[in-house]
Amino acid sequence: MIQSIGKAAVLGSGVMGSGIAAHLANIGIPTLLLDIVPSQLTESEKAKGLTLEDKQVRNRISEQSLQKLLKQKPAPLTSIKNLSLLEAGNLEDDMPRLGEMDWIIEVVVENLEVKKQLFAKVDQYRRPGSIVSSNTSGISVEAMAKGRSDDFKKHFLGTHFFNPPRYLKLLEVIPTEDTASHVISFMKHFGEEKLGKGVVIAKDTPNFIANRIGTYGLLVTVKEMLKGGFSVGEVDSVTGPLIGRPKSATFRTLDVVGLDTFAHVANNVYRQTEGKEQEVFEIPDFMKSMLGNGWLGSKSQQGFFLKKGKEILELDPSTLEYIPRKKLTTKAIEQSKQEKNLAKKMKTLLYSEDRAGKLLWNILTPVLLYSAEKLGDIADNIVSIDQAMKWGFGWSHGPFELWDNIGIAESIQKLEADHVSVPKFVKEMLQNGCASFYKEENGERYYYHNGEYHPIEENPKILNLAKIKQQKGVIKKNSGASLLDIGDGVALLEFHSQNNAIGPDIIQMINFAIDEVERHYKGLVIGNQGKNFCVGANLAMILMEAQDDSIFELDWIVSSFQQAMMKIKYSSKPVVAAPFAMTLGGGAEVCLPAAHIQASMETYIGLVETGVGLIPGGGGNKELYLNHLNSIPEGVEVDLQKIANQVFETIALAKVSSSGAEAGESRFLNRDDGISVNDDFLLYDAKQAVLALYEKGYKPPLKQKIPVVGETGYATLLLGARAMKSSGYISDYDLKIAQKLAYVIAGGRVPYGTKVDEEYLLGLEKEAFLSLVAERKSQERMQHMLLKGKPLRN
Repeated sequence: MIQSIGKAAVLGSGVMGSGIAAHLANIGIPTLLLDIVPSQLTESEKAKGLTLEDKQVRNRISEQSLQKLLKQKPAPLTSIKNLSLLEAGNLEDDMPRLGEMDWIIEVVVENLEVKKQLFAKVDQYRRPGSIVSSNTSGISVEAMAKGRSDDFKKHFLGTHFFNPPRYLKLLEVIPTEDTASHVISFMKHFGEEKLGKGVVIAKDTPNFIANRIGTYGLLVTVKEMLKGGFSVGEVDSVTGPLIGRPKSATFRTLDVVGLDTFAHVANNVYRQTEGKEQEVFEIPDFMKSMLGNGWLGSKSQQGFFLKKGKEILELDPSTLEYIPRKKLTTKAIEQSKQEKNLAKKMKTLLYSEDRAGKLLWNILTPVLLYSAEKLGDIADNIVSIDQAMKWGFGWSHGPFELWDNIGIAESIQKLEADHVSVPKFVKEMLQNGCASFYKEENGERYYYHNGEYHPIEENPKILNLAKIKQQKGVIKKNSGASLLDIGDGVALLEFHSQNNAIGPDIIQMINFAIDEVERHYKGLVIGNQGKNFCVGANLAMILMEAQDDSIFELDWIVSSFQQAMMKIKYSSKPVVAAPFAMTLGGGAEVCLPAAHIQASMETYIGLVETGVGLIPGGGGNKELYLNHLNSIPEGVEVDLQKIANQVFETIALAKVSSSGAEAGESRFLNRDDGISVNDDFLLYDAKQAVLALYEKGYKPPLKQKIPVVGETGYATLLLGARAMKSSGYISDYDLKIAQKLAYVIAGGRVPYGTKVDEEYLLGLEKEAFLSLVAERKSQERMQHMLLKGKPLRN
């Protein structure tokens, strides 16, 4: 019985195959990537005198796929170093090596016979007990396994990743009738714990769960657009964030996915269904024309949208010409935007009789009905369907959650008034006195199934802060943050200001939290379950104070923030920061002094203050410098200037890590810090880190003097900044900011190697921050960021 996966092979090195291989490398699994042997030499290979028998030629396709990983956006690798875990090979010479592998993943062309032929070879070379899976997006998994050995069948199943594998959470696991139960359990556990995925067990039906529902919904939307005379742009303006869907909405999503890929998925269901369901999955004629023209979307720079200069045009389906993009605006839309609660927002939209209301009713209710009709065929319960749509398509609510939001009884009344048939089990549910698909009791969530409610089973590593607050309340809260007891003697400080931006309220709660934890708890986690960990300081507040010339207020705020960061650093109980997603400016400064950082794999951390005309003011310059300094192994000579240069460049250029791994490489994380692959487990992992530190008898760091590069180092930093200015890379004002930053990092005008204390460096930092915040051009940059959401180069 397999206990772990130490080595893997991916068969097929296309975008999906190489992406899966990259994700395996991201979690530390050495992976062999195989593809077919080329039948012809390239001109370059001919020039080198190579033949079709040379290994370099025979491995060319998979080797090229590996090199493409370094150029793809978004990046499939969390660090370019992970490429060393990937090895290129081919499907002829390297098949015997499959005997070394714990997991073999097939990702070749979506053709049943091709897959069956490949699996016949795999069966010859794999070792008994190794797991074999297919990443098919819709071909029958059962059919692929026909004719294979008993051991192969027991260890074979579908593992459908969503593209791009690093970023999309959903992993559909599709067992066959012969798949051993322990293999299913292992893959679910491995998918969640190691791959960081949300795993859903799907039935072996066309396109499984997410693509079946998602493709249906997209085609219903397209056909309703044509029927109602809406434009591509109008549909996208109301099928994105307005209804809890991604910004890419409908047609931008199709452009990103690729019309050819979408058509393949739709045709797969079309071929295997009949009647009214089949009619929905037939691609409209104008989309067939687009396919014929090669207008596939982003990959062909032309699809439902076309960018001309700075203008984005939309396709007119009736003429296949591009016209200015339109947006749908109605009274119901404006009213819904005033509602913060999604249920109220959706009711405002769907029960209105204006154009937007009718459009949304006609495209959303068929998806709700279809999901209910397919329950049992594609998944065992409503939770699996809802999770698949949230994790695979980025919906904020699954279809059954959405149905609860708009009101089941109310919606059925309207549907039946329009002579629309409603699935029997939904009506029976209401007759049984159950008014919703989900209900909550004492903070626990239940789902309806077979006439009664069942508790939703969750991995015990998922800490749900909303549930904890509901069940246990909070220790203390204000407008910016709350302090919670998350059990086992650990407290958690949750930011919940707008965008989790740091202001006096959060600073106040940090001070209270440290005091409370030092008296009554084993340690503190700083984390939350918002969209981002923290986007930085409250920029609007800083700008307002600066424009009012309230230097005294700003001085107090900066001093208070610095003191709170020192309190985190020197707390007698361990403080663990749990950053994820955007962790910028002040958010990074909260993490840097913590005893331990438990970061998400998708942590984008950076000190970005120069983008708004400032430098870090909460100790970030000092802490990043110390991280670099402390990363030098004992006994190795320290090059202070090199360290100062690296820190200066990171902060001056507002560099942001593209992953947790890259955060470690840029020294925002230390070697002892941790990275959680599964975001859902981040707070649990952070809590365990607190307990581990506490059990080891945690002691805060001793205060030490810090060696700096001083005046000569300052001159060296300025030389680099002026060179950037001369080359046109930075503006005059950028140079002024760089001069202030260089002075802080250098430690002022002291001799090289002088050891200074932290308070001295914090004083330099505060002085530089306050001088910049008073500058008109810095205020212009702050205002531009607040209004436009992007930096101003003035």
